[in-house]
Amino acid sequence: MCDYAIEKRLFNQNYRYICGIDEVGRGALFGPVVAGAVILDPETANTKMGIKDSKKLSPKKRVELSGYIYTNALAYSIGWCWNDEIDDANILEATKKAMKMAVRGLQVSPDYVLMDGMKPDFINIAGAGIVKGDNKSLSIAAASIIAKVFRDELIVSFSRFYPGYRFQDNKGYPTPGHIEAIALKGITEFHRKSFRMRNRGKKQDG
Repeated sequence: MCDYAIEKRLFNQNYRYICGIDEVGRGALFGPVVAGAVILDPETANTKMGIKDSKKLSPKKRVELSGYIYTNALAYSIGWCWNDEIDDANILEATKKAMKMAVRGLQVSPDYVLMDGMKPDFINIAGAGIVKGDNKSLSIAAASIIAKVFRDELIVSFSRFYPGYRFQDNKGYPTPGHIEAIALKGITEFHRKSFRMRNRGKKQDG
Protein backbone atom coordinates (compact mmCIF):
# COMPACT_ATOMS: atom_id res chain seq x y z
CA MET A 1 0.00 0.00 0.00
CA CYS A 2 1.27 3.45 -0.89
CA ASP A 3 1.11 5.68 2.20
CA TYR A 4 3.09 8.12 4.32
CA ALA A 5 4.17 5.64 7.02
CA ILE A 6 7.87 5.58 6.10
CA GLU A 7 8.03 9.36 6.14
CA LYS A 8 6.25 9.55 9.49
CA ARG A 9 8.80 7.20 11.04
CA LEU A 10 11.57 9.43 9.75
CA PHE A 11 9.90 12.53 11.20
CA ASN A 12 10.01 10.75 14.56
CA GLN A 13 13.77 10.43 14.06
CA ASN A 14 13.97 14.23 13.71
CA TYR A 15 14.32 14.37 9.95
CA ARG A 16 12.40 17.35 8.58
CA TYR A 17 12.61 17.47 4.80
CA ILE A 18 12.16 14.01 3.30
CA CYS A 19 12.58 13.75 -0.44
CA GLY A 20 11.23 11.00 -2.66
CA ILE A 21 13.17 10.27 -5.87
CA ASP A 22 12.22 8.14 -8.86
CA GLU A 23 13.05 7.90 -12.55
CA VAL A 24 11.37 7.04 -15.82
CA GLY A 25 12.72 6.19 -19.23
CA ARG A 26 15.52 3.77 -18.41
CA GLY A 27 14.19 1.19 -20.84
CA ALA A 28 13.38 3.58 -23.68
CA LEU A 29 15.17 3.74 -27.04
CA PHE A 30 14.52 7.44 -27.60
CA GLY A 31 15.05 10.55 -25.52
CA PRO A 32 16.29 11.20 -22.01
CA VAL A 33 16.05 9.34 -18.76
CA VAL A 34 14.16 11.65 -16.40
CA ALA A 35 14.17 11.81 -12.60
CA GLY A 36 11.68 13.46 -10.28
CA ALA A 37 12.34 14.66 -6.74
CA VAL A 38 9.54 15.72 -4.39
CA ILE A 39 9.36 16.87 -0.78
CA LEU A 40 5.72 16.60 0.22
CA ASP A 41 4.14 18.87 2.78
CA PRO A 42 3.13 16.69 5.77
CA GLU A 43 0.01 18.82 6.13
CA THR A 44 -1.24 18.01 2.62
CA ALA A 45 0.23 14.52 2.02
CA ASN A 46 -3.04 12.71 1.45
CA THR A 47 -3.50 9.07 0.52
CA LYS A 48 -7.09 9.81 -0.49
CA MET A 49 -5.81 11.82 -3.47
CA GLY A 50 -4.77 8.54 -5.05
CA ILE A 51 -1.03 9.17 -5.33
CA LYS A 52 0.66 5.89 -6.20
CA ASP A 53 3.08 4.33 -8.67
CA SER A 54 2.67 6.28 -11.92
CA LYS A 55 2.44 3.05 -13.94
CA LYS A 56 -0.80 2.20 -12.13
CA LEU A 57 -2.49 5.48 -13.05
CA SER A 58 -4.26 6.57 -16.22
CA PRO A 59 -2.61 9.39 -18.20
CA LYS A 60 -5.46 11.72 -17.20
CA LYS A 61 -5.05 10.90 -13.50
CA ARG A 62 -1.27 11.37 -13.68
CA VAL A 63 -1.71 14.86 -15.11
CA GLU A 64 -4.31 15.70 -12.46
CA LEU A 65 -2.06 14.48 -9.66
CA SER A 66 1.02 16.24 -11.03
CA GLY A 67 -0.89 19.51 -10.76
CA TYR A 68 -1.82 18.67 -7.17
CA ILE A 69 1.80 17.84 -6.36
CA TYR A 70 3.15 21.05 -7.92
CA THR A 71 0.59 23.10 -6.00
CA ASN A 72 0.93 21.45 -2.60
CA ALA A 73 4.48 20.05 -2.27
CA LEU A 74 7.11 21.87 -0.25
CA ALA A 75 9.58 21.35 -3.09
CA TYR A 76 9.84 19.57 -6.43
CA SER A 77 12.31 19.29 -9.26
CA ILE A 78 13.04 17.41 -12.48
CA GLY A 79 16.41 16.17 -13.69
CA TRP A 80 17.34 14.50 -16.97
CA CYS A 81 20.15 12.98 -18.95
CA TRP A 82 19.93 12.88 -22.74
CA ASN A 83 20.65 10.03 -25.11
CA ASP A 84 24.18 11.12 -26.01
CA GLU A 85 25.18 11.12 -22.34
CA ILE A 86 23.55 7.71 -21.90
CA ASP A 87 25.58 6.39 -24.83
CA ASP A 88 28.82 7.94 -23.57
CA ALA A 89 28.47 6.51 -20.07
CA ASN A 90 25.73 3.94 -19.46
CA ILE A 91 22.11 4.03 -18.39
CA LEU A 92 22.90 3.51 -14.69
CA GLU A 93 25.35 6.40 -14.51
CA ALA A 94 23.01 8.58 -16.57
CA THR A 95 20.16 7.78 -14.19
CA LYS A 96 22.29 8.76 -11.21
CA LYS A 97 23.21 12.02 -12.92
CA ALA A 98 19.53 12.82 -13.57
CA MET A 99 18.67 12.08 -9.96
CA LYS A 100 21.46 14.30 -8.63
CA MET A 101 20.28 17.09 -10.93
CA ALA A 102 16.74 16.74 -9.61
CA VAL A 103 17.88 16.93 -5.98
CA ARG A 104 20.06 19.98 -6.68
CA GLY A 105 17.07 21.75 -8.22
CA LEU A 106 14.82 21.45 -5.17
CA GLN A 107 13.63 24.70 -3.62
CA VAL A 108 14.28 23.21 -0.16
CA SER A 109 17.34 21.11 0.67
CA PRO A 110 16.35 17.64 1.89
CA ASP A 111 17.90 16.04 4.95
CA TYR A 112 16.80 12.51 3.97
CA VAL A 113 16.09 10.88 0.61
CA LEU A 114 13.94 7.87 -0.24
CA MET A 115 14.76 6.29 -3.56
CA ASP A 116 12.90 3.65 -5.52
CA GLY A 117 15.05 0.53 -5.59
CA MET A 118 18.50 2.08 -5.84
CA LYS A 119 20.68 2.88 -2.85
CA PRO A 120 21.19 6.65 -2.67
CA ASP A 121 24.85 6.34 -1.72
CA PHE A 122 25.83 8.51 -4.72
CA ILE A 123 23.91 11.45 -3.23
CA ASN A 124 25.63 13.08 -0.29
CA ILE A 125 22.52 13.00 1.90
CA ALA A 126 21.26 10.43 4.39
CA GLY A 127 18.75 8.09 2.81
CA ALA A 128 17.53 4.65 1.90
CA GLY A 129 16.63 2.65 -1.18
CA ILE A 130 13.16 1.15 -0.92
CA VAL A 131 12.34 -1.97 -2.96
CA LYS A 132 9.18 -1.19 -4.94
CA GLY A 133 9.24 2.17 -3.23
CA ASP A 134 6.79 3.76 -5.66
CA ASN A 135 4.20 1.30 -4.27
CA LYS A 136 5.04 2.08 -0.64
CA SER A 137 6.05 5.72 -0.20
CA LEU A 138 3.88 8.70 -1.16
CA SER A 139 7.01 10.79 -1.65
CA ILE A 140 8.55 8.33 -4.12
CA ALA A 141 5.23 7.86 -5.91
CA ALA A 142 4.84 11.63 -6.24
CA ALA A 143 8.31 11.82 -7.77
CA SER A 144 7.40 9.04 -10.22
CA ILE A 145 4.28 10.94 -11.29
CA ILE A 146 5.91 14.28 -12.06
CA ALA A 147 8.80 12.55 -13.84
CA LYS A 148 6.40 10.45 -15.95
CA VAL A 149 4.19 13.39 -16.92
CA PHE A 150 7.20 15.57 -17.78
CA ARG A 151 8.86 12.90 -19.92
CA ASP A 152 5.68 11.78 -21.68
CA GLU A 153 4.79 15.35 -22.66
CA LEU A 154 8.33 15.96 -23.85
CA ILE A 155 8.45 12.83 -26.01
CA VAL A 156 4.99 13.46 -27.48
CA SER A 157 6.19 16.93 -28.52
CA PHE A 158 8.78 15.24 -30.75
CA SER A 159 6.02 13.59 -32.81
CA ARG A 160 5.60 16.67 -34.99
CA PHE A 161 9.29 16.65 -35.90
CA TYR A 162 9.62 12.90 -36.39
CA PRO A 163 6.36 11.65 -37.90
CA GLY A 164 6.04 7.91 -38.34
CA TYR A 165 7.74 6.88 -35.11
CA ARG A 166 4.45 7.18 -33.19
CA PHE A 167 6.03 8.73 -30.13
CA GLN A 168 2.57 9.84 -29.04
CA ASP A 169 1.80 6.16 -28.48
CA ASN A 170 5.08 4.50 -27.48
CA LYS A 171 6.74 7.42 -25.60
CA GLY A 172 10.07 6.28 -27.01
CA TYR A 173 9.90 2.71 -25.69
CA PRO A 174 10.73 -0.30 -27.90
CA THR A 175 7.23 -1.33 -28.91
CA PRO A 176 6.87 -3.44 -32.07
CA GLY A 177 5.66 -0.37 -33.97
CA HIS A 178 8.66 1.66 -32.85
CA ILE A 179 11.07 -1.11 -33.81
CA GLU A 180 9.41 -1.34 -37.22
CA ALA A 181 9.72 2.43 -37.72
CA ILE A 182 13.44 2.27 -36.92
CA ALA A 183 13.88 -0.56 -39.41
CA LEU A 184 12.16 1.50 -42.13
CA LYS A 185 13.37 5.01 -41.33
CA GLY A 186 16.53 4.53 -39.26
CA ILE A 187 17.33 6.17 -35.95
CA THR A 188 17.10 9.88 -35.19
CA GLU A 189 19.65 12.05 -33.44
CA PHE A 190 17.74 11.51 -30.19
CA HIS A 191 17.76 7.70 -30.27
CA ARG A 192 20.10 5.88 -27.94
CA LYS A 193 22.60 4.15 -30.19
CA SER A 194 23.76 1.83 -27.42
CA PHE A 195 20.16 0.56 -27.07
CA ARG A 196 19.48 0.07 -30.75
CA MET A 197 17.10 -2.81 -31.48
CA ARG A 198 17.44 -4.20 -27.96
CA ASN A 199 14.52 -5.38 -25.85
CA ARG A 200 12.02 -5.63 -28.69
CA GLY A 201 8.47 -5.13 -27.58
CA LYS A 202 9.43 -4.31 -24.02
CA LYS A 203 6.69 -2.69 -21.96
CA GLN A 204 7.11 0.84 -20.69
CA ASP A 205 8.91 1.08 -17.34
CA GLY A 206 7.22 4.16 -16.02
